[in-house]
Amino acid sequence: MKRRMKAGSAAMALALVVFACGDTAADTTTTTAAPAGTTTVAAETTAAPPETTAAPSGEPIVVGSTLSLTGAFGPTGVIHQIAGELFVDRLNEEGGLLGQPVEWDLRDDESVTDNVATLYEQLIGQDGVDLIIGPYATPNILAAMPIAERHGYVMPQHTAVLAPTLTYPCQFPAWSIGFEPNAFIPNQLADAMDSLGGAVETVALVTNQSGSAAFVTFGRPDVEEPAAQTIFPERGYEVVANIPYPPGNTEWDAIAAEVRQADPDLLMVNGLGVDANGLIEAMLALDGYRPPMIFALFPAPGPLLALGSSSGIEVLSVSIFEPNEAILADMEPSVTEIVDEFAERATAAGVPYTVFETQAAASWNAWEILVQGVEGAGSLDHQAICDYLHESGADLTFAGPVEFDESVNNFWDTNLGIKQIQDGDWVMVWPAERAAAELRGPSS
Repeated sequence: MKRRMKAGSAAMALALVVFACGDTAADTTTTTAAPAGTTTVAAETTAAPPETTAAPSGEPIVVGSTLSLTGAFGPTGVIHQIAGELFVDRLNEEGGLLGQPVEWDLRDDESVTDNVATLYEQLIGQDGVDLIIGPYATPNILAAMPIAERHGYVMPQHTAVLAPTLTYPCQFPAWSIGFEPNAFIPNQLADAMDSLGGAVETVALVTNQSGSAAFVTFGRPDVEEPAAQTIFPERGYEVVANIPYPPGNTEWDAIAAEVRQADPDLLMVNGLGVDANGLIEAMLALDGYRPPMIFALFPAPGPLLALGSSSGIEVLSVSIFEPNEAILADMEPSVTEIVDEFAERATAAGVPYTVFETQAAASWNAWEILVQGVEGAGSLDHQAICDYLHESGADLTFAGPVEFDESVNNFWDTNLGIKQIQDGDWVMVWPAERAAAELRGPSS
């Protein structure tokens, strides 16, 4: 059976029927004044809505957030921006939220964590936005969460991994790696390596000392718990190097030399953005040194795809969705429409990588959680929205039905898999039951 695609909740669909007696509105653009140096993204209606759907009317419902549109996280932040704009436009074409148009007040946090709290305080405390969505990257989400909690705002968030620290009951993860991603990710990767019949025996760990990346390698500093540095030896893999580096690092030569000296079968780069690219380029500069396999934790997918395809290295990463033909064939046609429209918008924006993949899917999930919470509560009351999501969960296009359990900080059973660069594309390869192709072993 193909998965049902939803633009919102069942309650939202009911609301569209109730409001389906109005006239079709002309194309409109709405904006909200924002402080200097910020970006306001308006919801644009570029096509007439279906005849059965009334155009939204009344005051716009404003959703505020930041994203890293510039700085180190910019290559990933723009993916979330395009996905969010697409979602809001489609939402307004289908009748808006509670019958009102939706406007997204988006501000650039410049990939600087210290900017995040200030901007969310402006959005909520000064400008009084109706709803919010969290920023990109775990450190930024952790900075925004106390502001949301102090004001009592529900905060769906795309990508935070440090599950044990996300204790605010009304934060809702849109990308879940379960409550113990520090154990899940290394174990899943070890499972995949086990399937290669002994081709991988040694592992080197190179880790960004920030937030989620460090969590996967080391666990929390004050808690003895499983993580990559302990799980791989327990699984029979020798860790031949364990190299941390500071956030924002741009000096990769010494780390590259240390990795070459260790000469691992698998290099696990627990980094963010273009960290893996910097290290790969530095290694290639060492007489063309190439580790047989590289796993990059949370990369900017486009730059790594381009480099991995040209380098001849078997490159892996995490994924919750890849629009591979075999995967799309098992989903509703409307999912392909989303994938195609995202590609058109990304191309028009000059984004080098135009594929709707795991980062875009996480954004889509976050918007669906927000919309389904509001429609389920039937209001913009944040406690009612929070209560509804705890009671009813959400039905997500790219994850299916999920439940939010406060005892595990709302982190639902993960749908995380592993993707690999194959023939110039990212392809889902693990677990086998969700794979679009077989996992390839180390290059010689």
